[in-house]
Amino acid sequence: MNGEGSLFRSPSATAAAYMATRNTQMLSYLCHLVDNNCNGGVPSLYPIDEDYIPIYMVNQLQRLGLSTRFPNIINDMLEHIHREYNAHKPSELCGLIPENIYKSSLAFQLLRFHGYKVSARKFCWFLNDEYALKYIEENHEKFTSILYNLYRATYLMFESEDELQKLRSFSRKLLAKSSLISQNVDDNIMLWPSLHEKIKCELATPWLARMDHLEHREWIESANKGNPLWLGKSSYFRIPCLDDGELIQLAKENYELRQKVYQKELGELIRWSKICGLMDMGFAREKTTYCYFAVASATSLPYDSYVRLIVAKSAVLVTIFDDYFDMVGSLDELQILANAVKRWNIKGLKSHGKILFDALDSFVTEVANKYFDQYGIDIVDNLQKIWYEVVDSWLTEATWSKTGHIPPMASYLETGMISIAAHILVLQASCFLTPSLSPHKLNPFEHEYITKLLMISCRLLNDLQSYEKEVKDGKINSVHIYMKENPEANIEDAIHYVENLLEETKMKLLELALMDGNDVEDLPKPCKRLHLTALKVFQMFFNSANHFDSKDSLLNDINKAIFIPLEPHTSLHHSEPQPLLPPPKKPRLVINSYNKVSMKYHGPWKPNHRFHCTFPAISTGSRRMVPLMKVYSSKFNFFVTH
Repeated sequence: MNGEGSLFRSPSATAAAYMATRNTQMLSYLCHLVDNNCNGGVPSLYPIDEDYIPIYMVNQLQRLGLSTRFPNIINDMLEHIHREYNAHKPSELCGLIPENIYKSSLAFQLLRFHGYKVSARKFCWFLNDEYALKYIEENHEKFTSILYNLYRATYLMFESEDELQKLRSFSRKLLAKSSLISQNVDDNIMLWPSLHEKIKCELATPWLARMDHLEHREWIESANKGNPLWLGKSSYFRIPCLDDGELIQLAKENYELRQKVYQKELGELIRWSKICGLMDMGFAREKTTYCYFAVASATSLPYDSYVRLIVAKSAVLVTIFDDYFDMVGSLDELQILANAVKRWNIKGLKSHGKILFDALDSFVTEVANKYFDQYGIDIVDNLQKIWYEVVDSWLTEATWSKTGHIPPMASYLETGMISIAAHILVLQASCFLTPSLSPHKLNPFEHEYITKLLMISCRLLNDLQSYEKEVKDGKINSVHIYMKENPEANIEDAIHYVENLLEETKMKLLELALMDGNDVEDLPKPCKRLHLTALKVFQMFFNSANHFDSKDSLLNDINKAIFIPLEPHTSLHHSEPQPLLPPPKKPRLVINSYNKVSMKYHGPWKPNHRFHCTFPAISTGSRRMVPLMKVYSSKFNFFVTH
C-alpha cells in the first residue's frame, strides 16, 4: 500500500501535511477576521474574543451581588456560555494559549456553580504535559491571573476529580510565590491593580468559609483601586461591563439597602430574644447577633424573606438549649425537659427548663401559623417531632458525658450529626422558600442523603476546632474516639482522619447541592442551595478556629456586613484613568464600534438582540434611584430601566 492515499505515511510527511492544513486554516481565519470583524483593516488593539463578554458579564453581576436582579438575562448568557464551552476542543490542540485557559476556567466556575455538567478537562489538560508544566512554573509571573482563576475553579471540585485536586496543589504553590511580589500584576493578559490582595485572601480563607454579602462588599470597594485592564497591542483597554460606573452604583445602592433590611431584622430578633427571656438566662452564650449575621451574610435571599428570621431564631434556640444540656442541667432535669418536649406539654417544668420550653413552643407555633396562612396545611406535629429528635440527641450526649461512657465512632456520629442541629435550621426554613419543601420532609430519621451529608459535615467541622476544649469539659469528640479505637494513632493521625472524612463529605454535598438530576432531585433547588449555605456558615464559624465561641473574632465582619457604610467614591466615574504602572501603555475605554474592536455575534441569536429587564427602583431614604445600565456588545445589548 504505497499509493498516494496510503495510511502508512512517514511521521514527517504526516506532520508536514498537518502543518500545511493548519496554516491554511489560520490564514483563512485571519482574512475572515479582518474582512468581517475589523472593517477591512487591522485594528490598533487585539480583538477581544467575543465569548469573553457574557462570561465577564455574568461574573460581574454575580460578584457585585446583583445576580438575583437579572435572573433571565443571566440564564440566557449561561446557555450561550455552555454551548460555546462544549463546542470548542480542549486547549492542548491549540498549544499553551494562556487566554484559552483563562476563559475556560472562568466559564467552568460559572457553569458548574449554576448546575451545568461540565468537565474540567477543558483547562486541566496541561497537567499531563511536563513541558507545559515546567514552562508555567518557570514563568509563573506571566500566568498570575490565570493561576488565580484556576485555583478558584478547584473550589467546585467534586469527589474523584483527581485532575482538579492536582490543579489545586499546583496553582496554590505558584500563587504563594506570586503573592510575595509587591507590585501590580501585568501578565500579558490582564492588568489587575489589586490582584495580590485577592490572591492573599484566596490562600488564607477558602471559598466555603467566606460569606457572600461580604464578598460583594469587597468586590464593590475594590473598584476604588481600579478595574482589570485587558492587554492590547500597544495599550491597555477597559471592558465596559467591568468599568460601568452605573452598574457599580447600582450594586452600592443594593448593598446599602440590604444593610438597612438587616439592621431592622436584627433589632426584631433581639426584641424577640428578650421577650422570650433568652437573653437573661445567665449561663448561655449570647450569640443573637452572631446567628443573624451568619444567615444574612451567607446568602442573597429576597429583601422580604421570612427565611432569615426562621434560621436565626432556630440558631438562637439551639445555642441556648445546647448550653443548658452541656453546662447547667442535672441529668434528672434534662430528662424531665426532654420528656416535656416529647409530650409537648409544659407540666413538671420550672426555672430554666420552663423558659426554654415556652420559647420553643412560641417559636413552633409562630412558624406553623405562618405556614398555615400561606398553604393551608398544619405542620405543628412535624415541627414538634423534628425538635424532639434534636433534644433527645442532646440528652443522649449529656448522659454519655455525665456517666463517662465512650460510644463507638458509628454511634457517636449517628447521634452527633443530629445534635449539631444543622438540619433543623435548613428544613424548617425550606418550607418558606419558592418552591417550598414538602412538610413530610421534616419527619425525623427519614432525612435525604444531602441533609445527612450536611449534618455530618457540620459535626466534623465543630469537632476539629473544639476537641481540646471538650476534653477539658469531659465531653467526647470524634478526634478522641478515633484515638481510643486506634491506640497506635497520635493526635495528628486522628485529626488527619477526621479532616479526610470531612473533605469527602463536603465534596459529595457540594455536588448534590449544585447539580440537577441526582438522587435528591425531588428536593427543590432552593432547598439544596440552602444546604450549601448552611455548610458555608459552619465552615466560617469553624475555619481554623472556633470563631463562634470567640467574643471578638467576628466583630469586624459583623460591623461591615450590617452597620458600616461602603467606602465612598465607588461609583467609578473616571475622568482620567489613574496610572497603574510607569507605562508605555495608556488605558483606553473600548466600546463596540467597528473601527476599534468588533464583537460581532455569529451564533443562533440575531445580532443586536436586546433583552429588556424591568428593575424595581430602590428607595434609599430621601431619594429614589432609577438604575440604567448599558453593556456595549452587538451580541448582548441590555437596556435596564425602571
